[in-house]
Amino acid sequence: MPKTIPVSGEYDGGMKKFYGTGALGGSGQDEGQSPLFELADGAVLKNVIIGTPAADGVHCKGSCTLQNVWWLDVGDDAATFKGKSASATYNVIGGGAKKADDKVLQLNGAGKLTVTGFQVEGFGKLVRSCGNCKTQYKRTIVLSDIDVSAPGKSIVGVNQNYGDTATLSKIRIHGDAKKKIKTCVRFKGNNTGKEPTQLGSGPDGTACRFSASDSTYN
Repeated sequence: MPKTIPVSGEYDGGMKKFYGTGALGGSGQDEGQSPLFELADGAVLKNVIIGTPAADGVHCKGSCTLQNVWWLDVGDDAATFKGKSASATYNVIGGGAKKADDKVLQLNGAGKLTVTGFQVEGFGKLVRSCGNCKTQYKRTIVLSDIDVSAPGKSIVGVNQNYGDTATLSKIRIHGDAKKKIKTCVRFKGNNTGKEPTQLGSGPDGTACRFSASDSTYN
């Protein structure tokens, strides 16, 4: 597909594979790439396989639901959530992603991102609250019933200084006997474009809300 597909309402891909061509033929880490799908506020994207090259995957302009969406080889980010309202809700239900050099799900906007029943393998960060966007918000992230397969760096990253919270439950980590994958990393974010400062990782009861028993190693 040479240009972005706009989605309002519901789009059922019928488990067909979509990938970029022409201007959407990039699969690198370049910021500012166009997405394969751009979802209007309230849109639903379901039963889609995103192949290679994946360009910048899926963008949600407001609240959205991604149901049974699979990324075979993540380009820059698999999905980016951009709503400006504190009441925006983003739901990722089922599906999964492989081969993400950096982030899989990027929360740039305001609101709450809930991810359930998702699988990820070979990744940098599964979810990241934007660390250096020009406009920053307090963001809420909830992850439950997730299968994480090494190699990977961290499951979620939040900005402690902006009041972000991440709640984790039923996280199953596979192939990481040395426990190198960090569960929840706390950052001092900024709005100047600089690299955010890492403050610590693991549950703290405030930004990273879970206990050690909420993640298991298989």
